[in-house]
Amino acid sequence: MTHDRTPQQGLRVHDSAGVIAPPPLIYGIGFAVGLMLNRLMPIPIARHHKRACRATGLVLATLGLGISAAVVRAFRAAGTSISTTRPTTRLVCTGPFRYSRNPDYIGQLFVYVGASAGSNSWWPILIAPFALGLIQRGVLRREERYLEKKFGQEYRDYAANVHRWI
Repeated sequence: MTHDRTPQQGLRVHDSAGVIAPPPLIYGIGFAVGLMLNRLMPIPIARHHKRACRATGLVLATLGLGISAAVVRAFRAAGTSISTTRPTTRLVCTGPFRYSRNPDYIGQLFVYVGASAGSNSWWPILIAPFALGLIQRGVLRREERYLEKKFGQEYRDYAANVHRWI
């Protein structure tokens, strides 16, 4: 838990999950490392079917953006912030959250894999498990503790019925 100190208020608790970094940044760094490795030692996904690779990448990225857009709509409808650094005012269990507790991170993963296919490189895909591990430990677990503390039994019931990923 982080704390902020202001002269008028003294010590106050900052209401957020305290994640290590926003997931898009974690995915972005993983992808960038993969592209750098690809420059040093290319491992193409397709040598002769680059168009098919790009088309597959476009489909995956579009699917991921669609999932993330549905997440944004669900958060807006609930009237709570999507940012991992701002307070959560409502537990969102509608839209894509009926199927996964973390649909936005799944959508972002689809974009990541789609961009990897579009760049015709295995390297970002090989780096993806490290990014996912960092998201699991530094984001999801912190968010889950935060939501359980904030919403109690309501969150425990939701978590018991909806998978973390899919």
